Amino acid sequence: MTNPVIRPRRLRTSPALRRLASEIRVHPAELVLPMFVREGDEQRPISSMPGVVQHSIDSARRAVVQAAEAGVGGVMLFGVPEVRDAIGTGATDPKGILNLATRALVDEIGDALVVQTDLCLDEFTDHGHCGVLAADGHVDNDATLERYRDMALAQAAAGSALLGLSGMMDGQVAAVRGTLDLNGFEDTAVLAYSAKYASAFYGPFREAVASTLVGDRRTYQLDPANRREGVREAQLDIDEGADIVMVKPSGSYLDVLAEVAAMSNIPVWAYQVSGEYAMIEAAAAQGWIDRRRAVEESVLSIRRAGADAVLTYWAVELATWLKEERA
Repeated sequence: MTNPVIRPRRLRTSPALRRLASEIRVHPAELVLPMFVREGDEQRPISSMPGVVQHSIDSARRAVVQAAEAGVGGVMLFGVPEVRDAIGTGATDPKGILNLATRALVDEIGDALVVQTDLCLDEFTDHGHCGVLAADGHVDNDATLERYRDMALAQAAAGSALLGLSGMMDGQVAAVRGTLDLNGFEDTAVLAYSAKYASAFYGPFREAVASTLVGDRRTYQLDPANRREGVREAQLDIDEGADIVMVKPSGSYLDVLAEVAAMSNIPVWAYQVSGEYAMIEAAAAQGWIDRRRAVEESVLSIRRAGADAVLTYWAVELATWLKEERA
């Protein structure tokens, strides 16, 4: 029997060769840390997301410094108010928790990383939906856009460098972009949660933001069966002026992510959501998987599929590992 001429294993024979032949690498600057900030002086653990907490503003200050020191690219802030109402008044109140936290973290960290904010009403409404409800109980798309315009101005005025439009309302990018430009915030960037699916993997997030949602969001978030629709939504957001588009969740939607990345002429991000985090943490706690390897592989696969940056709750820990490896 003749020896094979082509031996791909040659490039796998040592750690140095594997490192040199690696096609994709993860860098700390490509990671964004989602953070929850609540009213009050004490942080609270989130039971379904071990290691993740609802921060107070003071603990969020410390956490953002830690993230910057690890080299993380940005933080995405979510507010957890004590009082909610039908139209999410707290979202546009300059003294609302999200806007206060944004100012505090921008003051704390400056340009060491990008302070970003979630632009959606679900954390602030007493019904838990991402928009304003009509008399018959359905989410009123156009009335919601008016609230998004006001939220955009409040968040930009608070110092947010990038607004994460996660509500999945038709025309939200055009509405927010136009309002920002007309009011002197031309440099505030827009991240469109373009292909955001009605996923079971958001479960722990409901606890993280103390969601009051009854029912589901299937009338505005995407059907998990639909790949082409996700790509179409991303193209619409690009046409409306988004600076970045995103696929959410990531792990179960790598096909959508790859297709969006292939067609997009702007950066494409992906959100590794709460359920993805919780599953790995739970399996690792049982000793069923190697936690560090699973974390690293899960984020690497998202980058390999085409994401330019990844929102992940492991951002700081993973960035620290990456820095240690380089050292």
